[in-house]
Amino acid sequence: MTASPNVRDSLRDSSPSTLFKIAGLTLLGHAFFSAFSAFAFATFLVPPYPEWLQTAQNQKVMAVGFAYGGATTVTLGAIAGLTFLAHCIGARRAMLVFLASFVLAFISEYAGTVTDYPFGAYEYTSQLGYKMFGRVPFNIPTSWFYMLVASLAICGRFLPAKDDNTSKWYWALMGGLVLTAWDVSMDPAMVKTNHWFWQMGSLSDRSAFEQFIGKPIFFGMPITNWLGWLLTGIIVARVMLAIVPPSVWATKVSPHRLPITLYALNGLLPLAICFRQDMVLAGVLGTIAMAIPLWAALRHDPQPLSTLGTTTATARVAVPGR
Repeated sequence: MTASPNVRDSLRDSSPSTLFKIAGLTLLGHAFFSAFSAFAFATFLVPPYPEWLQTAQNQKVMAVGFAYGGATTVTLGAIAGLTFLAHCIGARRAMLVFLASFVLAFISEYAGTVTDYPFGAYEYTSQLGYKMFGRVPFNIPTSWFYMLVASLAICGRFLPAKDDNTSKWYWALMGGLVLTAWDVSMDPAMVKTNHWFWQMGSLSDRSAFEQFIGKPIFFGMPITNWLGWLLTGIIVARVMLAIVPPSVWATKVSPHRLPITLYALNGLLPLAICFRQDMVLAGVLGTIAMAIPLWAALRHDPQPLSTLGTTTATARVAVPGR
């Protein structure tokens, strides 16, 4: 498929802004740490640990890695997502998107760890670093932000970019599904490596349906987790779309490959763990789940402005340029 002149122009950054350069550099850092983590958890961090890792000095290094490695990876991903979004739609609206998504994701995760809703009964260990209010690691709502930026940018490649209320809810649903696809392999991998654990307890007094969705039937994870991810993803994505409508995502954000790359990079670690630690089914299903939206995004050219209607044209004038 040959891109139209309008699309080729939208993809060309003849003089990248400082924000775009920062996004590119932090994405490279994010890629490095993601790849190294995937390699480590697929080789020398698989129990029983090799003898060379048992020395006192290497144990200290490993402790530092567990304490700061994940936080560094996620922070770099968030900076890449935020600066990229600011480059595309302006710093003010990008910051509003970040704050809204971070707060809503934190509220959902905090409620989940306290009340077991909407995800089920789970608890985070100390391996993800600092916990806000002693419950939710800082990494968690931070990663919700940049993965939803990537998910909505991917949606902008193949969804009709209309700004009516029905379209925003449809975009939110699809964005939530793209996000949840990431968790197919990630949750089994993180449970296996003791980043969090499930404690659903006895469900014998519940209905057959509640037992079905509540039992940890998928490598220690209950189906309620996916339902919680989808519900939270839809709500957070819908608020993000209230700040930045679909037409702006499609014309300003989706033409770039950076969100696609960011989304794909975050599959490296969980997939490496699943395939290496005898969870092949989770690895296969996780690969398929993430490959579908990536394939849909890559097979479609970014949408030309002329196909999106007058609401898009208005939005393009109103949004700060790159």
